[in-house]
Amino acid sequence: MNKPLIVIFTAIVLDAVGIGLIFPILPSLLQEVTHAENVAPYIGIMTALYAAMQFIFSPVLGALSDRLGRRQVLLISLAGAAVNYLFLAFAPSLWMLVIGRAIAGLTSANTAVAAAYITDISPQDQRARRFGLFNAMFGIGFIIGPVLGGVLGDYWLRLPFIAAAVLNGCNLLLAIFILPESRAPSGEKIDLATLNPLRPLRWVFSVKSLLPVILIFFVFSATGEAYGTCWALWGHDAFQWNGLWIGLSLGAFGICQTLSQAFLPGPAVKLLGERAAILTGIASACLALLVMAFATRGWMIFAIMPVFALAGIGVPALQSLATRQVDESQQGQFQGVLASALSLASIAAPLGFSSIYFGAQSHWPGAIWLTVLAIYTVSIPLVLRLRFNRRAAAS
Repeated sequence: MNKPLIVIFTAIVLDAVGIGLIFPILPSLLQEVTHAENVAPYIGIMTALYAAMQFIFSPVLGALSDRLGRRQVLLISLAGAAVNYLFLAFAPSLWMLVIGRAIAGLTSANTAVAAAYITDISPQDQRARRFGLFNAMFGIGFIIGPVLGGVLGDYWLRLPFIAAAVLNGCNLLLAIFILPESRAPSGEKIDLATLNPLRPLRWVFSVKSLLPVILIFFVFSATGEAYGTCWALWGHDAFQWNGLWIGLSLGAFGICQTLSQAFLPGPAVKLLGERAAILTGIASACLALLVMAFATRGWMIFAIMPVFALAGIGVPALQSLATRQVDESQQGQFQGVLASALSLASIAAPLGFSSIYFGAQSHWPGAIWLTVLAIYTVSIPLVLRLRFNRRAAAS
């Protein structure tokens, strides 16, 4: 692997680490600065704010990298991330934590620039493999982040932020010395219309047969947000887990998801077909969520992880099936629409799930997982309906 790719992949890992390391420590950190007993609403706001900043600034950083060059934008974002994590480490109040988390979301929007950099330096026949590694790096970072946050947070709540600042600082130094520019800056004026993150969604309403598949992706993305928003609170309330056990459980969840999506979708689709594989994934997720809702011991959650692994076959099978909803000339536009829908789910879902958890926390913390299960079931008739839309959008 060449040196520029090492820097880019390291940046992706660190972005994912930054997303995940705050999950185990966020409830305790918010209790420390707000002195509130129930911090679920604050968690929802901060999670949604992070996603919103990514959603808004991904097209901005991408456009700036076209005009100024990939290297310059990546260096600025890495420096900004390192400084921001130090800011979070010593932020004494809630409003400063909110500002710091917003800036973290902005700097993590550099994944769009990293993807463009990989496209610039990769021959056509190597892009699929390198983008596969790109996704794998994100998965690795999301496994490391919660474990690192849980372990270090048990020593000092702010220590994970200092660790993240040091790691981003090291990657910044690597980038300064060994990351070349991948393309000459264009110097062209930026078309402000291209910076509108909602722009791709307009197309959906002109091709209404695509709405079912877009809604399925939205539901899948929204349910995924429940884990990042409520897992730490639920683990503490239901099992009295400390930061270490919250981090380990999230890390185990990440490992199961990564392994299942890497190895199971191909055989599952070959054996069952795409639609049945999606439904199997939904059924596995619902079974696991049912166990989590009624679990009385922490070991039960680790025991159910293999079922979560089976749930991981649903999204890749859906991605494969979704590509046949439009013809080849519309694939890029379609993927842009999916990215926008997933981002909107990442903004709206944390606010909803945190509000539900706030209401149920004192009576039954596990009830949140029944809510997620109920939302999953909404996607079942939509998946069944896809059989009628295989080429509808192309006609």
